[in-house]
Amino acid sequence: MNRFDVIKLAGDAGNRFAACVFVMSMLVAPRFMNGQCQPENKNSDRSKQENSVTGVPQFYDQPSFTVAGVTDTTNLGGHGSDTVVRTRESLAKDTVSLSKELSKASGTDSTHGDATSIADLERAAQANPNDFQVSYILALAYAKAERYADSSSKLRALLNRKDNSVQARAQLHHALGDVEEKSGNALGAVREYQAAAEVEPSETNLFDWGTELLAHHAPDAAAEVFAKGNRLFPQSSRMLIGLGVSWHARGDYDRAISCVSEASDLNPADPGPYLFLGKMMNSETTRSKALAERLQRFLQLQPENAQANYYYALVLSNGRDAASGAANAGQQQALLEKVIRLDPKFAAAYLQLGILESEKKDLPKAIAVFSQAIAVSPDDEEAHYRLAQAYRLSGEKEKSQQELRRYKELSKQSKETKERESHEIQQFVISLRGQTSAQPSKQ
Repeated sequence: MNRFDVIKLAGDAGNRFAACVFVMSMLVAPRFMNGQCQPENKNSDRSKQENSVTGVPQFYDQPSFTVAGVTDTTNLGGHGSDTVVRTRESLAKDTVSLSKELSKASGTDSTHGDATSIADLERAAQANPNDFQVSYILALAYAKAERYADSSSKLRALLNRKDNSVQARAQLHHALGDVEEKSGNALGAVREYQAAAEVEPSETNLFDWGTELLAHHAPDAAAEVFAKGNRLFPQSSRMLIGLGVSWHARGDYDRAISCVSEASDLNPADPGPYLFLGKMMNSETTRSKALAERLQRFLQLQPENAQANYYYALVLSNGRDAASGAANAGQQQALLEKVIRLDPKFAAAYLQLGILESEKKDLPKAIAVFSQAIAVSPDDEEAHYRLAQAYRLSGEKEKSQQELRRYKELSKQSKETKERESHEIQQFVISLRGQTSAQPSKQ
């Protein structure tokens, strides 16, 4: 039984008691899932008690870690297959995208970005040196114009003022974090985001601190920050998503799914959490009832959403067995065909449809669909590989070899791109407080 049976049950007098039990179980489910999602927190009771007195969320315990330095990332792999690693990297990037970018988070979308405006602002700042707002807008204008050293200098000067409010200090630290990140100083950025969160632990400040840690391959530390954020802001879906992605990066897929499932329960109409769940399904090693139920709900709430249809088709594929295989395959095919009608450029749907045709041994159809996938996405490695196999089974050896050559070329390019990107990312060196890291800082 799942939650979608409630209406049916309620209409049956003999099953009304069962319906009541089910509804009650759904009311307590988020509390249970939160227990699965959250790491153990010895200070949570104290934090709740003091928060109720002051009305202001604070850090009552220092984070257990420190960012001791950075090092070049030479291996993004860690545990898991290459597919798992790519999924983990994609999820981390998607989580970072939930954070406000520099132009929005700190107001650098200001129109004061061109040389004339900066000159006007500089004159205004000189004429009114004590005007906080003018100097702050000038600092943002410098950042937008990519004059990061000038922006940093102006923001630090403002931080030294004795009359700053708590909110102003947090705002300045956060803006400095944005500037340091944009200028390539990841270590400086994470320290400024941390300072902003500790001065004013708002949802935005905590989330941006966590995403900075996650982006630089420090999932344990990120999980601690997101867990704190979730306790302080239990209605923040993106905090739960960040926590889930941190668990995923650590290889705890069940807990990751619990967190993101809970995020989807906060606002079932929001497609965001479902898309994270769909991506997590690619590397999930066990069948998850929670994941399947949420993606089924996504489809029921948004039947004309191409991604909702696609991800539920994958659920059906993962759930196929000897007894339900034919029925599930038929439903899966119908969903994938609907995806293509809704979005003719949805390359992954063509790929999955081609796989279905291959399983049915309908090689001409499989070849046609794989070819469509390549037409939509010419650099899709898997589509070239699968097309090569279909050609081979059809006896078309020359075409098969041609597709295999293209597959190998794309695989080589993908590997080179991944290696290049890995060297561009500085990985945080994390130490427990009171301990010294064996890895040297580069800064």
